[in-house]
Amino acid sequence: MPLPDLNLLVTLDVLLSEGSVASAARRLRLSPSAMSRALSRLRDVTGDPLLVRAGRGLVPTPRAIELREQVGTLVDGANAVLRPAEKLDLGKLDRRFTLRTSEGFAETFGPQLLTMLEAQAPGVTLQFLTKTDKESAPLRDGEVDLETGVIDADTAPELRALPLFDDRWVGVVREGHSLSQGPMTASRFASAGHVLVLRRGLHSRQIDEAVQLEGLERRIATVVNGFSTALALARETDLVATVPERHTEGLRKGLHSFALPVAVVPFTISVLWHPRMDGDLAHRWLRGCVRTICGTRRSDDERALP
Repeated sequence: MPLPDLNLLVTLDVLLSEGSVASAARRLRLSPSAMSRALSRLRDVTGDPLLVRAGRGLVPTPRAIELREQVGTLVDGANAVLRPAEKLDLGKLDRRFTLRTSEGFAETFGPQLLTMLEAQAPGVTLQFLTKTDKESAPLRDGEVDLETGVIDADTAPELRALPLFDDRWVGVVREGHSLSQGPMTASRFASAGHVLVLRRGLHSRQIDEAVQLEGLERRIATVVNGFSTALALARETDLVATVPERHTEGLRKGLHSFALPVAVVPFTISVLWHPRMDGDLAHRWLRGCVRTICGTRRSDDERALP
């Protein structure tokens, strides 16, 4: 079945509004004969005369009266879809966004981000979800608006990404730990008891490789699957947790952090989203807020570590 000519909806809307072929032709900048042909096509498509002569003018049929409001709504809706998005009014924005991040992001960046959102768009609600894998389905399906992570071979190629900040691994121990005193060496670092963090994406395999290049090996005392758990154990024991510096700033309060005595390549944390949200003005605004907060936030530890 052939698709109908949707341009006829605009013609019908104007004809029903003007009630005159001549007036409708002037409004649409068509010749009277072209408008008469369009009316003829509309009559064929709808199976109704739509406008019939009454004296020197035309009056709508009952079918035309029935269609008038419906056609107007359709044309208005199509115009709204096809015109450029209007300027975003943050003061009236009423929306809920979901941000999926690795552990520590909400504690580190959440307070400043929420303060910014409240000041600019008090009707916005932000939900934080902990990121446990690198599956792109939540972004693709619209369950998540934004997520943070490291771009690597496991990242879905269709996702958009914007760099937020560079990060590096740091060692963390409780205050008063022997490693909080004196110069840090690869030997001292490797011989201590360590919490090994195993997780997809951001992981500590690189630390072990760097230690092995020094002819040493970390002494692993326990294995966990998250940075918050690693830091909780380091806080209450003599174990060493090795975690991303900036990402876990909020989780490391009250702990002693130190630069690793081995060479480990830093990495970049990015914010990711699905391309269907590229043109969404509210989504674009939120991306800008996240980038602003993450780009300006600096920790005391970061400035102090060598």
